[in-house]
Amino acid sequence: MKRLLVLLGLSVTLSCAQGKQPITGETEFQKEMNAKFKDASTSPLKDKDRKTFKGLDFFTFDSSYVVMATLKRTPNEQPFKMKTTTDRLPEYVKYGEVRFELKGTAYELNIYQNLELLDEDGYEDYLFLPFLDDTNGEKTYGGGRYIEGRIPNGDTIQIDFNTAYNPYCVYNEKYSCPIVPRDNYLALKVEAGVKSFDKH
Repeated sequence: MKRLLVLLGLSVTLSCAQGKQPITGETEFQKEMNAKFKDASTSPLKDKDRKTFKGLDFFTFDSSYVVMATLKRTPNEQPFKMKTTTDRLPEYVKYGEVRFELKGTAYELNIYQNLELLDEDGYEDYLFLPFLDDTNGEKTYGGGRYIEGRIPNGDTIQIDFNTAYNPYCVYNEKYSCPIVPRDNYLALKVEAGVKSFDKH
């Protein structure tokens, strides 16, 4: 009887271990994203999508999409209400302009601060870089993607397009997501970061 209980316990343990999917990802960013999406307490996915979730679809990491940009501050900008996918209008301010070369061409994007986050611990130096590119509507979400950053000590900032991610409203319409300003369009295919999401 004792041996039977041990065997049953071993069987249950093996069954649970086999049913538990490992966290996948080529880079630390990809692993962190997949872990967040798999965890019910942090995932933006609907329950039905999370239960079958095996990992986000990423472009293969490409170091050519990691660029050093010049950050030009624009300290006299006025706060504005950024449009979102809902009626919510969060307050942002243009923090500056980032200028960089990508695939041999010079580009410029506006980078923002969310004024509502400034008083939250850990977000005092948070920067928000939304952008559009020529993969939108094909390989990536049609509304563009986001990159997060931190205020640098000097006038240069690293932008890693491999960390570009989708707005949460892509996965669940209950989220209210900032709409990428048209000024932040890159006239090339940024084949880096998270791809579009196939809903079940």
